[in-house]
Amino acid sequence: MNQMNPVLIRLKDALNQVVVGQSTLIEQTLIGLLSGGHIILEGVPGTGKTLLVKVLAQLIKADFRRIQLTPDVLPGDITGTNIFDLNTRSFSLKKGPVFTEVLLADEINRTPPKTQSALLEAMEEMQVTLDGETLPLPDLFWVIATQNPLEFEGTYPLPEAQLDRFLFKLVVDYPELGAEKQMLLNRKAGFAARRLDIAKLEPVTTVAQILEVRQAVKLVKVSEAIIDYILALVGASRQHPDLNLGASPRAAGLWLQTSQASAYFAGRDFVTPDDVKVAALPLLRHRLILKPEAMLDGLQIDGVIASILNKVPVPR
Repeated sequence: MNQMNPVLIRLKDALNQVVVGQSTLIEQTLIGLLSGGHIILEGVPGTGKTLLVKVLAQLIKADFRRIQLTPDVLPGDITGTNIFDLNTRSFSLKKGPVFTEVLLADEINRTPPKTQSALLEAMEEMQVTLDGETLPLPDLFWVIATQNPLEFEGTYPLPEAQLDRFLFKLVVDYPELGAEKQMLLNRKAGFAARRLDIAKLEPVTTVAQILEVRQAVKLVKVSEAIIDYILALVGASRQHPDLNLGASPRAAGLWLQTSQASAYFAGRDFVTPDDVKVAALPLLRHRLILKPEAMLDGLQIDGVIASILNKVPVPR
């Protein structure tokens, strides 16, 4: 394999046509999809987070549900509940929105910890237990949660143990000037995201094909030198003077997995050090914890990750 999978090319191009100016975000989201890991999208309102997820679900022909999380959302509102039917004198199961293939959890930090835990348990176990009955979730089951980094009043930040269940944390930046100008030109020509009939977008692939690609990703070759490189980076994070918490063994395993996905996305059947570096920021930024004195000095977690990548020698 020496070129990108045609399905991924069509998927990437279709997303770039609708979500303008977010090419890096789109690539990282697709790598997350290939890895089979859940994603947090963090960004200010109006940067296309919800639009990206809705369009992507349509393009892969996946069942899609959205939950607008608020402080009054209960666990049963997500997982479902058994309802007593007066006519049949029996209970019937009403499944919640978690029983889907692509789930958008909007503003996950606005809902209480008990409700967050119900969702995160489903993410980890790929199943839901209701009144003693275990119900499996679809094979694709993929959660993308959003959160606003600016408003903290009335929010419930996810603890580290729960953040670790997300593969990537992607920061959605403002588009570049040229891309934003194109957005305005599109709007002048009549395009509006809220009026976009997503259901009419032509799918470019299917869920079955995405699952096949995930299996192909696992076959991407990884040399022992790359494994040692990942281990060296993980070890450097644990010994970094500005960090209270470094990368866990789970993070190391996911780093290897996402490096394979990055290589496959680039059209290669082997992992290079650059694939490892591509995954570093989104994989680690929500897992590493700065020391209080480092935060007081104004250090940012992305800068610390960059320093680790610069410090550890790259294998030849």
